[in-house]
Amino acid sequence: MDRPSFYVTTPIYYVNSVPHLGTAYTTIAADALARYRRMTGFDVHFLTGLDEHGQKVAQAAADNGVDPQSWVDTVAPKFVDAWKMLDISYDDLIRTTEDRHVRGAQAFLQVLKDSGDLYQGHYEGWYCVPDETFYTEDQLDDGKCPGCGRDVQFIREDNWFFRLSAYQERLLAYYEADPGFVRPETRRNEVVSFVAGGLKDLSISRTTFTWGIPLPFDPAHVMYVWFDALLNYVTAIGYGDPERADEFARRWPAQYHFVGKDIIRFHCVIWPAMLMAAGLELPETVFAHGFLLTKGEKMSKSKGNAVAPADLVGRFGVDAYRYYFLRDVPFGADGSISMEGMVQRYNGDLANDWGNLVSRLLNMTEKYCDGLVPGKPAGDPADDDADIRRIAESLPLVFESRMAELDYVGAIEAVWELVKRTNRYIEDCAPWNLAKTDETRPRLDAVLYTALEAVRIAALFCAPAMPATSAEVWRRLGLGDIAAVTDLAMEAGWGRLPEGSAVVKGDALFPRIYEEA
Repeated sequence: MDRPSFYVTTPIYYVNSVPHLGTAYTTIAADALARYRRMTGFDVHFLTGLDEHGQKVAQAAADNGVDPQSWVDTVAPKFVDAWKMLDISYDDLIRTTEDRHVRGAQAFLQVLKDSGDLYQGHYEGWYCVPDETFYTEDQLDDGKCPGCGRDVQFIREDNWFFRLSAYQERLLAYYEADPGFVRPETRRNEVVSFVAGGLKDLSISRTTFTWGIPLPFDPAHVMYVWFDALLNYVTAIGYGDPERADEFARRWPAQYHFVGKDIIRFHCVIWPAMLMAAGLELPETVFAHGFLLTKGEKMSKSKGNAVAPADLVGRFGVDAYRYYFLRDVPFGADGSISMEGMVQRYNGDLANDWGNLVSRLLNMTEKYCDGLVPGKPAGDPADDDADIRRIAESLPLVFESRMAELDYVGAIEAVWELVKRTNRYIEDCAPWNLAKTDETRPRLDAVLYTALEAVRIAALFCAPAMPATSAEVWRRLGLGDIAAVTDLAMEAGWGRLPEGSAVVKGDALFPRIYEEA
């Protein structure tokens, strides 16, 4: 039987600078979902990419004394390297300068022109180059960009326009009929309010610069960068390419677009209107997460408070980095992050709870059982054993329910209930005492098997957040490739740890950090 398609995307990121914690946050969240859905049997297509056109990119290139193509070719590998460093399992990374995107975007624009949804007109208004966004006079904040607070430019141009206003009522009806299209609910309410306030037609071309995709029917104009950028979600899977029609039909519509809350206007208003105009289905969900805050301020390049992921990875390691941002920041809300908080989470959850559990348990297996998984317990389990098994057997459904809501914090907390209970189980059962006499040997084997099985199952559910660590735990348990799991519920069934499997203690998974930030 064919596996069902699951298509998840990140925004495509501007190449005016290198990745920072904010861009990495979105990408890690999408990666955790993609990894989880692969483990639950879906044919996942995980797309990320780079937004390489527009005035801001052209300006960054000029500031660096190179042409735009040379500039984007220099910056693009830095994103590729960052995602490799963070163990991002994307299936495709699209660049908007690629031929496949240019052809698809031009084909899309031609459809809109043929349908009568594009017309020529004159634009006068305010434009923020850093945000690549048009604003009306009443949207400005003391004459500044309401998004980044910078100066805006007054632009007069003859442009092509998209009849966005014609889709106002249709959009409002869609939001009402499908309340899950925009999530979380706070963002949906914002979108509904914005659209109900009235939509104006959108300028979708520029003539004051040339770094962009030429309109197929008017090459003197290049596409407005946001119109160009949004199309990556369909061009990457074959839109406009007859030879990839089957692929597009299989993959579209996407299950999730992950975006930051600052770009919901584009993804939840303009993008669905564009798709309606082109006769395409809308994505199932646009999920807009909050900002990462440092000392109460949004982390961004323009504010100069952005941190490079490599700085934290160098100190904490990749999996601890991934774990912290998924565990400490509720997805959908703004989250305050700090070095102190990361140290505490690392030492408390990873070094003490998880790393210590794995280390001491494998050490005891090596010491008391010659490094072999003992036999499975016979007869009715003791109360403590049954409690461990109950938590483990409930984990697949609990984890699924929380991941379905993109509640990464809740999903990890469910795993940690098993981790913490297993630590307490070992303390209560005291294998070191059971190992003293032959009479208690059967109980020792039962305790060690139960704890080892709990660790095996916990590692399965840690894998979306901490793939390398989970793979290492499985390796130490003498098991196969955890990344090959495609039926998580079956694999998490109790008692699948083979008797007699050789285990390896290994080094500490998360050596404790003693110096404070």
